[in-house]
Amino acid sequence: MAAISFSKVTPEIEELSKLSSEASYIDPELYTEYNVKRGLRDVNGKGVLVGITNISEVNAQRVIDGKSVPIPGELFYRGYHIKDIIENQPHDFHFGFEDCAYLLLFGKLPTKKELKDFTNILAGYRSLPRNFVRDVIMKKPSNNMMNALARSVLTLYSYDDYPDDTSEANVLRQCLQLIATFPLLSVYSYHAYNYYHKGKSLIIHPPKKEYSTAENILHCLREDSKFTPLEAKLLDVALIIHMEHGGGNNSTFTTHLVSSSGTDTYSAIAAALGSLKGPRHGGANIKVIHMFADLKKNVKDWDDEDEINDYLSKLLHKEAFDKAGLIYGMGHAVYSISDPRAEVFRGYVQKLAEAKGYDKEMKLYLTVERLAKEQISNQRKIYKGVCCNVDFFSGFVYQMLGLPEELFTPLFAIARIAGWSAHRMEEVCQHNKIMRPAYMSVAPHHEYVPLKDRVD
Repeated sequence: MAAISFSKVTPEIEELSKLSSEASYIDPELYTEYNVKRGLRDVNGKGVLVGITNISEVNAQRVIDGKSVPIPGELFYRGYHIKDIIENQPHDFHFGFEDCAYLLLFGKLPTKKELKDFTNILAGYRSLPRNFVRDVIMKKPSNNMMNALARSVLTLYSYDDYPDDTSEANVLRQCLQLIATFPLLSVYSYHAYNYYHKGKSLIIHPPKKEYSTAENILHCLREDSKFTPLEAKLLDVALIIHMEHGGGNNSTFTTHLVSSSGTDTYSAIAAALGSLKGPRHGGANIKVIHMFADLKKNVKDWDDEDEINDYLSKLLHKEAFDKAGLIYGMGHAVYSISDPRAEVFRGYVQKLAEAKGYDKEMKLYLTVERLAKEQISNQRKIYKGVCCNVDFFSGFVYQMLGLPEELFTPLFAIARIAGWSAHRMEEVCQHNKIMRPAYMSVAPHHEYVPLKDRVD
């Protein structure tokens, strides 16, 4: 029998997939009939309560006189509003990510000494095992950085002398090492991909101990290692607003779910990475960038709001871009009036646009944001208001910083590893039972038929 190609879908597999699809189909009406919360959300989009956390809080509604009333979105890290956290930092302070990572992990804002000690710990961990870059990252470079990142994380298990020790101290040590090394794993994987798949020069800059996470990303990524204070500040702010978003987002819930089984840290974080890789979770900012590229091709006058409105209408009617019927970057599963991350980010984005000569593009983004709200409200039946989310601006910022699209989602992971780590610690410390939600079977019962009696 001839060997089957590893990657090829054969005609036989095509036929079997039809059979599998037919067997896998479930009538959507059954979800309503049995009151099943599809996607762990009710018909109004409200999430099913499955856990309790001290780490962060996401609010979009408030109960007033017994009724849920939409409010401007709120995001708290350990009780501190994200807006207050960012706006009270000095403009030349580039260790905001480390400051917030300490807050998420230890439940308090660090003193100057505590922050210095913490950054020194991360700096000490900011290196990879001997020959790891050669033997793991460069051995078989992936064309998807999230795949490379997950593979690297799982491989680090083999370099750990105590990988399965789930004591609180050991899990914290593993989490701190991953927080420190995620930027290196991501950037080095990109450079390996650039070298092997695109024929570009191979660049491997060692990190600098005195640099923050944001500064080291730019230092290790760029050939000349140069960056401006404003660029470092913008990237630091981007990391802060992406590092945590409640226990119910898909990748963080995955961290809780997998951690509840008692598995090791590397497996739990790799599972979270697999979740974030999904375009419904971690790829929205890339879609926004591509949508705007298509808009620029089709809208000749960026100051003509009628022309922009016409394009947005075509998006909603599946006549433009990817014909999905979506205006990417608009709307959120929780927020309705505003996304607090987008609100606090907008001003910084404008500063970077002014500094880099992207004023026209920034004006276009703000125009689309305003008009898209009106278009969606007028053309779609929505149970709540619509606002732009953080992805609407984040891809634009990365583009202005000259960051490659291949690193957009890994940058999300570099930020979110702090939140995942805090949630893993929370799960480990609670010693909870394994999570096991209920599923209802709607399959009919049959009498077993012996093989000799089955008819082709």
